[in-house]
Amino acid sequence: MRRQSLGLMAGLIAALWAAPAAAAGCTLGTPGATVRVTVGDTGRSAMLHLPSGFSRARPAPLVMLLHGSGGTGKAMLESSKLANAADAHGFIVLAPDAGIPVEKGFVWNIPGVPSVTGKMPGAGDADDVAFLKGAIDWLAANRCADRTRVYATGLSGGGRMSSWLGCVAADRFAAIAPVVGLRAGNPLASDKRVPDPATCQPSKSMPVIAFAGDADRTNPIQGGGAGYWQYTMATALTRWSDLDACRAGPTQRDIDEKRYEVRYAACRGRAEVIGWITRGAGHVWVADNDAMWAFFAKYRRR
Repeated sequence: MRRQSLGLMAGLIAALWAAPAAAAGCTLGTPGATVRVTVGDTGRSAMLHLPSGFSRARPAPLVMLLHGSGGTGKAMLESSKLANAADAHGFIVLAPDAGIPVEKGFVWNIPGVPSVTGKMPGAGDADDVAFLKGAIDWLAANRCADRTRVYATGLSGGGRMSSWLGCVAADRFAAIAPVVGLRAGNPLASDKRVPDPATCQPSKSMPVIAFAGDADRTNPIQGGGAGYWQYTMATALTRWSDLDACRAGPTQRDIDEKRYEVRYAACRGRAEVIGWITRGAGHVWVADNDAMWAFFAKYRRR
């Protein structure tokens, strides 16, 4: 019996030594630094920022940061300053490039939405939703990211893409925070001032906090702008409140002298739908990164 016990113990030790490195914890990146990584076997890369003080033994929350049309993940990470908030609050940031090349940057593949060149995405274009889901799986398999705490934000076209993820990938994201690009589905073909309900049917409630400037001329909160996006920010917020079955709101209050908030509350699954509008701000990163994280931190997938 003693010989059998020793044999079992030796086998267990050998199995532990032979286990993949990921079993011991996250081996990607460098805490406190931003590096470019190849995402699994996708052939695509992204900027990865692990927060300073990151514990490799414990998966951390993940924020997907999506650049605007014609931009890059690297430039988006630099301009948003989201890495600073990640270091302060302990979350990972992944800032990938979109799948459709255009000039010196990239655009996201949102079905039914033309790119900045006016071209409609086709069957041969990259499936960005599948890529982002794969990136989550890859980071989780490497024990870096906590699958229950994955969030999406983005600027302009990246705001539209994070909105789209809320519509079609609600089972993978705990909350979204579009910046100057909140949408609630594609515009109705017969009236572009109204979201088409058929294009946004999330599988669960989706907490939303959206940021915008009231002097934005590219994606005006008053509606208009690009011909294929005509509905207002208020319309988008109302539609998300309907999708989340919110029973209270909208209420409005001043946050400070420059910003005000529109809020829907008492929503299904403890969700909230919130808009933060900055007076006099244009088509730029107007998000309060600390407030964004405070919102995200309240939610995780079951």
